[in-house]
Amino acid sequence: MLGALIIAITLALQNKSTAIRKWLSLQDTESFGIQDHFKDKFRLANAHMRRFGTTEEPAAWDEFLKASQDLKTWIDDQAGRLTNANEKATLKKLDSAWEAYMRQAQIVRRVAATNPVVGVTLAEYNDFTDQSRKFLDLGQDLARAHYESRNLGLAQAHRLLTDMRYTVLVLVALLLLFGLALALTVYRNLIAPLRVRLAQSEQLAHRNEKLASLGLLAAGVAHEIRNPLTAIKTAAFSQQKRFPQGSPQRADGEIIEHEVSRLERIVNEFLHFARPARPNLTPILADEPLREVEILLAPQLAQSNIQLVREPSGPLAIRADAAQLKQVLINLVQNAAESIERGGTIWLRSRHGRKRLGDGEREVVVLEVADTGRGISPEAQKRLFDPFFSTKEKGTGLGLAIASRIVELHGGALQYQTEVNRGSTFGIILPRVPTVDGE
Repeated sequence: MLGALIIAITLALQNKSTAIRKWLSLQDTESFGIQDHFKDKFRLANAHMRRFGTTEEPAAWDEFLKASQDLKTWIDDQAGRLTNANEKATLKKLDSAWEAYMRQAQIVRRVAATNPVVGVTLAEYNDFTDQSRKFLDLGQDLARAHYESRNLGLAQAHRLLTDMRYTVLVLVALLLLFGLALALTVYRNLIAPLRVRLAQSEQLAHRNEKLASLGLLAAGVAHEIRNPLTAIKTAAFSQQKRFPQGSPQRADGEIIEHEVSRLERIVNEFLHFARPARPNLTPILADEPLREVEILLAPQLAQSNIQLVREPSGPLAIRADAAQLKQVLINLVQNAAESIERGGTIWLRSRHGRKRLGDGEREVVVLEVADTGRGISPEAQKRLFDPFFSTKEKGTGLGLAIASRIVELHGGALQYQTEVNRGSTFGIILPRVPTVDGE
């Protein structure tokens, strides 16, 4: 009888543990889904509309209709995926805002069609801009509602974990009759890994929220900057129509249009920095990005009496975006160099092993950057991957946060070991795949 009770409790714990683990994994992988997809589709539609407002090309209008309909399809798809009442209410408002957004766009098009000489005036375009700002704000509200729903789920997972812990305590008392070994096995195989996974998920959620806030801020700032830039560009385009080719006034208008385009490129670069693009994963040898970083940075570091050494490895293959992985490695090498005060060595190496990644252990490849620098203090380690935290006077505090997120988008993890006044080792852990040549 007691044995059957123990078995029943153990199975129940295992089922709950599996359910929580699946939920946490889903939250980790989709925490940026709603926000990223909405911003991408919104920016694409607005870009085509800005081009239409500036050039009045029919092709630009067709591209806008295609992008805006894609955005509407995405909004409709969310109705079956969101379960929280607040999320659903916000999504309904977002759907209404899309209709108002399209009505205002149609007004801009009608004005352009009925008055082709003058074109779209600032008044009509400003009305469209105001409506697009309201639409963007509702998209941000939907992202916030999604985070609130996720945090509520984490709180429920906490409560369930507490209940499971008390259940285990009762189970331990019963298992004392049959042996302490069985109780330790249950705790070690079910509860302890889950507690570590939950702690990691909470840390990841906290860091992702900060990066999400950065992404929303970047989108909002870029939106506010682009509005006056678009107005200036539209006005310059209209002014150029009034003056003959080769006149000083026409040349001034061309200069204004060129400088506005340059500012738009700067805004886009900031957005790409704040929110890295999804990686294009292809099979590569792990030693390739290490070799490229060595060739790129070794001469520069040698001027500071720092030796960059790459240790050759066997044919270890991974799936990665070579450019993004190279960006992470460059950031880690530059950080290592800044921690070395009076000459030293930085090692680049790759090795294979077995580590816990995701929901279980698997074969991995670890790309390491090790240095002989001053190490990382315990205080700095607590906030090492937090956005905007930096130990350098002129640092932005975004390097490691962005690097960590890039590695996570590769399905891996960024870990480190450090000892004050002895140095640090950062490891990029990625799933191993069969070698590129099929071995």
